[in-house]
Amino acid sequence: MSFKENVDLYVDQSAKNLNFRQDLLEHIKSTHSLIKVNVGVELDKTIHNFTGWRAVHSEHILPSKGGMRYSEGVDQDDTEALASLMTYKCAIVDIPFGGSKGGLRINPKNYTENQLRVITKAFATKLINKGFISPALNVPAPDVGTSEREMDWIKDTYKALRPEDINYRGCVTGKPLHSGGIVGRTEATGRGIEEVIREIFRHKDVVKELKLKDELKDNSIVIQGFGNVGSNLAKHLYNRDQAKIIAVGEREGYLYNEKGINITEVKKFFQKNKTINNSKLGVYKKNPKGVMEIKCDILIPAALENSITKDNVEKIKTKLIIEAANGPITFEADKALYKKE
Repeated sequence: MSFKENVDLYVDQSAKNLNFRQDLLEHIKSTHSLIKVNVGVELDKTIHNFTGWRAVHSEHILPSKGGMRYSEGVDQDDTEALASLMTYKCAIVDIPFGGSKGGLRINPKNYTENQLRVITKAFATKLINKGFISPALNVPAPDVGTSEREMDWIKDTYKALRPEDINYRGCVTGKPLHSGGIVGRTEATGRGIEEVIREIFRHKDVVKELKLKDELKDNSIVIQGFGNVGSNLAKHLYNRDQAKIIAVGEREGYLYNEKGINITEVKKFFQKNKTINNSKLGVYKKNPKGVMEIKCDILIPAALENSITKDNVEKIKTKLIIEAANGPITFEADKALYKKE
């Protein structure tokens, strides 16, 4: 089952509680528009070709908003699914944006910074010229494999192509501060998840129902993913809440310490070495999927979609799952988890 099919099944399930006509439901689930582009760039006298997508799920409120992902796993189905999730997330909490998503099939680690700048500007040019990037219509943001650096390159490209648009800085969010960015934006998602967890522990009846320990700091936590969301979430949980984080995972494996990991030291080590493999801080295991199966009180998937599936759902040993990624639980796994309650 594809990621988009999973998302649509969640929508169908929710719609059973609403008085939606079937034709309206099908309209809501459909992608408004989609572009697929080939990005050909000459690097070191050789033309490299990359495939990119930008999907607009909904334009019921403009601009449409959504991240720009750089990954070898990018494809059309995932792009459409993530665009639809952006629509639903914004609509549920009444944020005035439609949903969009974009991605380029590339491993950014294989290219120098200058090469990535050339590739990004070429990709952005294609999307801008087709009306898929604009402050008024479609606004990208950082996602997996991208950061404020790529957003700045996209902004510069838009300004060069649309010099008459005085709102050019609004063509992307997640920009560097010197380019019109906002303080705290980089940490916002991780901080938001931390606030969700803190709110749960303000409700003692909920804590009791979940069979958690009364204080947040006394519960064991596992975080899958140590990118922007996972690392900032871990930092704030550790520093502000004295949380006991017993495992953190990344693409290559996970770090485990049953007494709790020193997240400050892990972040310093990761920033310097681009890995969390530090034997002084815990046991590192080269089994990235295994982090999901560690027994804990709170499990936080903060990496990619479809992390909990029918194949591993029975191995999940936790009292509470906090979703910090987009669509980390498949529809079938979700049903199985509800049966466990």
